Amino acid sequence: METTSLPSAILETCLHVTDLARSRDFYTGLFGYAVMKSDDRFCAFSVGTRQVLILFRRGSDPEGTTLPFGFIPAHGSTGAGHIGFSIPPERLAAWQARLAERGIAAESTFVWPAGGTSIYFRDPDGHLLELLTPGVWPIY
Repeated sequence: METTSLPSAILETCLHVTDLARSRDFYTGLFGYAVMKSDDRFCAFSVGTRQVLILFRRGSDPEGTTLPFGFIPAHGSTGAGHIGFSIPPERLAAWQARLAERGIAAESTFVWPAGGTSIYFRDPDGHLLELLTPGVWPIY
């Protein structure tokens, strides 16, 4: 397959949460992401210039969703997910302080062999979140 026909990025990432208002407050408060659209079932955040983080209230879509213009098949997850967020190395100390100020405990912090640093912590639903500086992956 030609590389030009392959997807070039992940546009949407979804997490399923038990309390949508609590999770919306957590992500807007910690990261400052702009809410693009939200209702009692989901909240979509703008992350960077071309990425979307969607929080779905767990169990809110058991039959799928019919919209005037199409049908979205049912989807969901159980258990904790994981998302890694890129940060520049010069902001590492500021992020550590921000987490501490908000009473968010870092579960693990370490430096990878190639030099990148990871900080792992949890959101209110137990999803594992990670802040990563360059040097974690060959492409980052």
